[in-house]
Amino acid sequence: MFQKILVANRGEIAVRILRACRELGLQTVAVYSDVDRHSLHVRYADEAYCIGTAPPRDSYLRADRIIDVAKRAGAEAIHPGYGFLAENADFAQACLDAGIAFVGPTPAAIRRMGDKTWARQTMIAAGVPVVPGTYEPLTDEQARIEAERIGYPVLIKAAAGGGGKGMRRVDAPANLLPALHAARREALEAFGDDAIYLEKVIEGARHIEFQVLADNYGQVVHLGERECSIQRRHQKLIEESPSRAVDADLRRRMGQTAVQAVLAGGYTSVGTVEFLLDRDKNFYFLEMNTRLQVEHPVTELVTGIDLVREQLRLAAGRRLPYKQEDIAVKGWALECRICAEDPYNNFLPSTGRITAVYEPSGQGIRVDSGIFAGFEVSIYYDPLIAKLLAWGETRGEAILRMKRALSEYKILGIKTTIPLFQQLMNSFSFIGGQFDINFMESDFALRGEGEGQHADLAALAAAAHAYRRRQTSLMRGLAQRRAGDSSWKTAARSRRWGR
Repeated sequence: MFQKILVANRGEIAVRILRACRELGLQTVAVYSDVDRHSLHVRYADEAYCIGTAPPRDSYLRADRIIDVAKRAGAEAIHPGYGFLAENADFAQACLDAGIAFVGPTPAAIRRMGDKTWARQTMIAAGVPVVPGTYEPLTDEQARIEAERIGYPVLIKAAAGGGGKGMRRVDAPANLLPALHAARREALEAFGDDAIYLEKVIEGARHIEFQVLADNYGQVVHLGERECSIQRRHQKLIEESPSRAVDADLRRRMGQTAVQAVLAGGYTSVGTVEFLLDRDKNFYFLEMNTRLQVEHPVTELVTGIDLVREQLRLAAGRRLPYKQEDIAVKGWALECRICAEDPYNNFLPSTGRITAVYEPSGQGIRVDSGIFAGFEVSIYYDPLIAKLLAWGETRGEAILRMKRALSEYKILGIKTTIPLFQQLMNSFSFIGGQFDINFMESDFALRGEGEGQHADLAALAAAAHAYRRRQTSLMRGLAQRRAGDSSWKTAARSRRWGR
C-alpha cells in the first residue's frame, strides 16, 4: 500500500477520502485555492498547499501545479475524487509520467469510456443494448438531420460530459439550434470540449446504475444497483439502494450486463455503469462514469464495503478480495444531496457565511460534509455542501429515519435544499416508489415557503387550545367537588355545557 496520498479535490469528498486514508494509516496531502484556505479538508490533512486563486481553472484544474505539489510533498499517489480532473485522461497520464500513481482507471480506459460516443460504440460491439441515438460527434447540420431520423423528442448530450452538464431535451425542430448552442457552451466550459451527440428520449424511464469494481487481473464484481431517478434538470437529488423497480431476475441480468460492459471497456478500479430502464423493464446502456460517484455511500451502507479503500487497494495493484457470490445487500439506504441553493427561489445558489450547523445523528444516520460554523460558501464551486444518508432494514424504515434526520439538520446563514427533501419524503408518489426521471418536473409541486410551517403552527395551536379546555374543565370539576358536588353532577354539567 502507498504511504502518502495527495487528494486533488475539495469539500465533502476530499474529507471523505482523507478519512479513508487515515483509517489505513496513510499520510495525506491536501491542495486548496486561496478562498479554501480555512476549509475542513485543509485542516484535516497532514499537509496542505495552495495551488492558486478561486476559479477552478486557476487552481483545482491546474494539473501541473497539483503534480508539482505531489512531487514536493513526496506523495506516491493522487486521488482525484469526483469532478474537476477525475475523468481527465491527460491528467491521469501526466501522473503516471511523473512516477505518481493515479487512483482510478488507466488513461486508455478513461478515454474509451469517458468519451460517450466512443463508449456507445464499444458497447454496441460487445452486444450491450444502448439507448437509440448517434455514435459520433455531430455538427449542427448533422444534428438536425439525425434528430429528424431519430424522431423528437431527443436529448442533446456532451460527448465528454457527465453529471447533466451540456445536456438539453428538445421537443420540436424549432428549439434544436438554440439548445445545441447552449449545450455546446456549457460542455466547453465544464469539460473543455464542445462535442455533442443525440439520444432518443425514452419516456417514463428510470435511471438505474450499477456500482462495479475491477482489478488488474480480470476479476470484476458489481455491488448491486442504485435508483437515481429523482432528478432536477438532469442533476440527481436523491439516490437509494436497492431499487423498487428491480426484482431479483432483472438485477441478475443488469448486473451481468454491467460486468460485460466493464470487461468490454478494459476497465479497472471503481466505476459505475448507468442504464435507463423503461416501463416494460427493458434496459439500455446510458454511460459509464470512470470515477467515484457522489452517491457511493448509498452502496457502502447496504454492502458494508468501503469503496474509497477499495479504490486505493486496486490502485496499489491488489486483487479483489471477494467474488460475486460474496456480495450481499442488506437493508435499504437513501441519500439526499444537501446543496447551498434556495428551492423557493428557482434554486438560485446561496452563498455567504454559515453561522451554525447542527448535524443529525443516531441509529442508521450518516452525514458526509465539508462545512462548519464559520465556513464561507463560495460562488466558484458546485453548490453541493453535504450528503445526508439514512439506512433501515426496510425502505419504509429508511424513509422514516431520513424524515427524522432532516428535521434535526439545521444549517444557518444560507439557504439549503433541506426543505425540498422534507416535502419529498412526505410525497405519496415517492413513498410508494411511483416515479421516473421526469417526476420533479411533471408530478411534484414544491409548496411555497412557510406553508408547511403554517400548517405545523395551526396544528400546535389546535392542540394547545384543546389542552387548555381540558385543563379548565378539570379545574372546574375539582372546585365543585371541593364545594360538595358529586363527581356525577360535575360530569352532567360538563355534558350539558358542551365541555
